Order: sequence, then C-alpha cells, then structure tokens
Amino acid sequence: MRYPDDESSTVEWKREIPQNDQIVKTVIAFCNHNGGKIVVGVADSGEIVGVPVGEIQKAMEFLDKAIYDASHPTIIPRIYAQRFGEKSILVIEVSSGMSKPYFRKSEGLDAGTYIRLGRSTMKATPDMIEELRWQANGIDYETLPNYRATKDDLDQEAVQYFLDHRKNQAHAECSDPILRAYSLLVLEHSKLYPTNAGLVLFGKQPQFFLTEAMIICTHFQGISGREAIASVDCEGTLFDQFKQAYSFITSRLYKSFKIRGPKREEKLEIPEVAIREALLNAIIHRNYHIKGPIKISIYDNRVEIFNPGSFVGPFDPNKLRTGITCLRNPIICKIFREAGYVEKLGTGLIAIFESYEENNLMSPRIVEGENYVKLILPRELKNKGEVATDDELVKLFASSPEISLDDVQKILGVSRTTATRKMNRWIKDGRVERAGKTRSTRFRIR
Repeated sequence: MRYPDDESSTVEWKREIPQNDQIVKTVIAFCNHNGGKIVVGVADSGEIVGVPVGEIQKAMEFLDKAIYDASHPTIIPRIYAQRFGEKSILVIEVSSGMSKPYFRKSEGLDAGTYIRLGRSTMKATPDMIEELRWQANGIDYETLPNYRATKDDLDQEAVQYFLDHRKNQAHAECSDPILRAYSLLVLEHSKLYPTNAGLVLFGKQPQFFLTEAMIICTHFQGISGREAIASVDCEGTLFDQFKQAYSFITSRLYKSFKIRGPKREEKLEIPEVAIREALLNAIIHRNYHIKGPIKISIYDNRVEIFNPGSFVGPFDPNKLRTGITCLRNPIICKIFREAGYVEKLGTGLIAIFESYEENNLMSPRIVEGENYVKLILPRELKNKGEVATDDELVKLFASSPEISLDDVQKILGVSRTTATRKMNRWIKDGRVERAGKTRSTRFRIR
C-alpha cells in the first residue's frame, strides 16, 4: 500500500524513526514555512512499511518533550499513530509558526534556524532570517520604504496613466494620499519614501535602487546552454520588462502556418497564453529581496523561466491546477490586475497547462529548488506523428514566394536534418530551387 501524500515542502517520509537531532531540524523548518508533517514508516518509494507498535509508543513518550526542549520559540508538535491495514505509522505534525524565526537552542539564531525548500531542510541565510521576522510581523518586502529614494524618483505621469486606465475604478488624480493608499509611498519620521513596490512599478530608474530587479533573456544553441545565440537585459519598470521579455521570447520561437482563404495565419510553437501567464507569474511572485534577476533560457526543446524565491504557500506538484494562490507581493499583484494584465487570481497555471493540452504539447514542469522556482515550457509535440503533411507545405509556398528551412522544419514537425532531406528531394525533382548556401538558405518554387 502506498502512502496517499507525496513528499513535498510540507511532507517528509522516513522509513525508520530518525535521531532526535534530525527531527528537531525538520520540525523547525516546517514551523518557519507552511507547517508540515514527518511520516515515519514510509519507504522512499512511498510504500507503507510500518513501524513496530512498541517503537511508536516509546517515541511518543519522548519526542514531544525533546522537540519542546530543543526549540525556541517553543514548538509543541502533534504526535500520533495512524493505521493503514495491518501496519502502523508515526506522524509528527506541526503548523506554520506565528513567532518566526524558530531555531535550535543549542545552535542559536544565526546557526540554528532551518527552513524548508522543496523537499529539503536547510540552514537559513541571514536574508532568510530577516524575511522570517517580516513574516511574523505581517510585513512584505515590497511595502518597505527605500531610504535612498525620494518621491521625485516615482514617475508621476506613469502613475497617472495607470489611474486613468485602471479597470473598474473611478477616476483619480495622482496625489500623495493615492500613492500611500496603493503603498507606493510610505510616511516615516514625517518624510515620504517610495516603497520597493513603488520603485519597480513606477520608478524612473528602478535598477538604480534595486539593481537585480530585472529579467535576463538568453537564446542558447542546442539543448545544453553552452553557446548563446542572442541575449537581452530587460530593464525599466515591471511593465517594461514584461513587454521586452515577451517580445524576445516570441521572436526566437518557430512559427507554423495555416492557409485560410487568401490569408496566411501564423501560430507560435508554444501557446502565446502560456508565455504570457508564465511571465506574469514570474514577475508578480518573485522574491525581490533576493539579489538575483529572473532568468529566461530558450533551448531547442524547451523554454526555462528561473525565478528567485521559493513558493510562498505549500507546493504540491500534484495540485498545481487547483487555482489556490498565495501572494508574496499583494501590491504588485493588485496593480497588475487593475492595469488589465491579470484577469483572475489563481488561473495562470491552469491556463498554461490547458493551452498545452489543447495544442498536443508535452506538459510543462515546475521545479522548486534551493530558494528558486523553475518553470519549464517544452517545445515538443506529445506525438510527433501528428504533424502537417506535404499539402501544408504546398499551401505555404502558395502564400509566400520564398520559405526558409526553419519554416519547412516547423510545418512538417520534423528535425532540421529531415527537413533538409525533404527539400533536397524537391530540388532534385525540379519542384523548387535553392537561394543561398548558408544557414539563411531560402527555397522558392521553380
């Protein structure tokens, strides 16, 4: 029998009862994140192997006190046994703590604070400990004032444009009360300072104050990322970055063609809705406290979007399409929603997965690593046998005097080598002729 919950940021399997030391670290990490449970008696495969009843009773007698004594602030776990058929397991469960950061007394705050990243328990860095303090006090990094900036560093015209075009809101003039209501400005010690959200959304020079709040897009040759074909740094406000990154990605992907009457319709190999939602998710949910940019890498078989920061809420790869949303940056999300970029919260991932299914593409993947999240958008069909026929190629020539090898490759859904063989046969048969001898070779009807 298999245990019903997979290992994740909130569930950890153990075959046997681990040493107190490891239990305490994991429990602290759960308390510093979204809570969780250690399930003892489950193998790495997920199979329930069980724990002898005598060992469970003995563990229940000392584990709660051991965790209580070793942690600060005090953690009181819920420890219980659970039956699955003829086998029993031990569950050590804690909720998300309200007094973060939690740490191991014997190691102290700096060395003994642990966090949960994906399925791993790790020591927290000083920046992470600082974020835990903010969480305990209900503070978001985006709402913190940037003391190096002044109100003049916000582009008042850009703010006014937003106010004039926001969805379902009455007209308003850009003023200090409005800017404070949106948490774009904050008053401290009788002085107004722009918040980090204000600077990345409407700053005149956002990267002067938050140097890594940018997107780096790179197109690599092949599938390994060793040789860059093209690269661009997307800077400016978050709206500017979105437009630049979207333009770069769509310009580097193949297009397929369909002939409808006198018109030729183009279609990207990756659904445009998937690209749009993936970018918006990265921009809205990234951790701007981490000094590292969003990185977008385009390979022959996939597009990867690397986003600084772990998931805010529990991450379960089997429940990505539930629509549950936890916000790290509620102000940035609110602005993007009122600006018309986001329709409904929680629908982005759903739209990405559904668009892939509708286009018969391999399903996207999400990987949570050590303080980063990576979304992988495949560029491959599920079944490469479901491709256009030569008739589509004939139609393409009918709508365009010349086509490239990339066009042939995409319209037939084949490799570059196969596309080359196809066109060489057509040249031999006298159907087309070649123009040029380099990678930019074009073909035209004789």
